[in-house]
Amino acid sequence: MGIVNSVLRSLVWWKDQTLGTQLFTWRNGIKVGDDAQGNIYYRNKDDSKRWVIFNGEIEATRVSPDWHGWLHQTFDEAPGTTPLEHKAWEKPHHENQTGTAAAYAPAGSIRRARPADRRDYEAWQPE
Repeated sequence: MGIVNSVLRSLVWWKDQTLGTQLFTWRNGIKVGDDAQGNIYYRNKDDSKRWVIFNGEIEATRVSPDWHGWLHQTFDEAPGTTPLEHKAWEKPHHENQTGTAAAYAPAGSIRRARPADRRDYEAWQPE
């Protein structure tokens, strides 16, 4: 089973970090911090590359806006060292729920447990 996991790890990026990413991180990575979900953020020595190693599912929406800004070099200081100032109107970060049972379903959607009563809708009938 160990050989199968090693082969999968070297080929499939969506399951876990690849062997190449692990080696690159081991040789060049300087840990900058981690977030509430356990994702770990790294940079190289001259700060020309920044990356994240996900804890669990590799899904870009699991990166908070603060860390996203740091990854894309919008700001230099990592959120773990200097917290960003947030506006009163900003909502907390939530990962993308598309394709899950928690995905948004508008009124009248067949995905809702009980579709809304649509008295304002009249189906088209051919004449």
